[in-house]
Amino acid sequence: MNAFDRLGRWRAPRSRVRTSRARPPRGLLTAGAAVAVLASLLAGSAAQAAIRPDHAMRHASAAAIGAKRKPPDRIISLSPTATEMLYAIGAGRQVVAVDDDSDYPADAPRTKLSGLEPNVEAIARYNPDLVVVSYNPEGFVKSLAALGVRVLLEPAAADLAGTYAQIEALGRVTGHAGRAAALVRRMRAEIAAAIAGAPRFSPPETYYFELETDFYSVTSSTYVGQLLKMFGLRNIADAAKGASSGYPQLSDEYIVKADPRIIFLADTICCGQSARTVAARPGWGNVAAVRDGAVVGLNDDIASRWGPRVVDLARDIEAALWRIKRHRGA
Repeated sequence: MNAFDRLGRWRAPRSRVRTSRARPPRGLLTAGAAVAVLASLLAGSAAQAAIRPDHAMRHASAAAIGAKRKPPDRIISLSPTATEMLYAIGAGRQVVAVDDDSDYPADAPRTKLSGLEPNVEAIARYNPDLVVVSYNPEGFVKSLAALGVRVLLEPAAADLAGTYAQIEALGRVTGHAGRAAALVRRMRAEIAAAIAGAPRFSPPETYYFELETDFYSVTSSTYVGQLLKMFGLRNIADAAKGASSGYPQLSDEYIVKADPRIIFLADTICCGQSARTVAARPGWGNVAAVRDGAVVGLNDDIASRWGPRVVDLARDIEAALWRIKRHRGA
């Protein structure tokens, strides 16, 4: 599991653009821009780029790219989430390279290109006519603009609506608007079905969502927190110190005292966590979730990439809640 898509949106890594030219002006994109989609209209120089990071212009910017240019034939994706979106809408044949963290789907042309420390010259060697990114370290977009390369910046979505908007934007830009719209309709229906089909608990079950073994978690204001709230669950991290960030670091003592009824592990791949390893933690044996067999292992990538596989995450949550319900005989 890579730290880019899973953790980059809240730890804002200070990556650098590698280039032999003078370093461009600093323009680090922070997590506060997570709902924005920046589309640049480029015709050979940075001066001709129309950069629109505001939420209101998101759809207009993406539509403008599609309207003024033919669909791209050579796309580079430097975002694992964008890679999954591109293939899901039928644009896979237009993709000539993806970053080193884009491991799904398996047939994506994975390279050594980095989305965290992008090398402008290495990217230019692929002669792209569109580069899709989710992060803009130190003026990276401006560096590509200087080479006349179109860029679509889609930061990590803040909610389901943001995911749907990004899929539709990619559809318009790549010439697959119809398939993108169909995908969004299908995702909406399938996620709604998972939520409606899940059991409800009275009183609502409390949960702890683990991002890493250092106890970083999520609150109900985050993407995954909002999704879990739709299933009628209550988050122990909402009352923690630092909850306003959306991603507080809890303490071992805080979690044990909160005694969550369910534990979701989003660090099964990266960190080898499981119900067994959690039960072995000092003092955790008496936590309700551990005692009652309600520790739920999730696929790290599915639990952190806000693209088409959010449907799989919703289904995994539904299935886990039914297992817990049946185990407790409730």
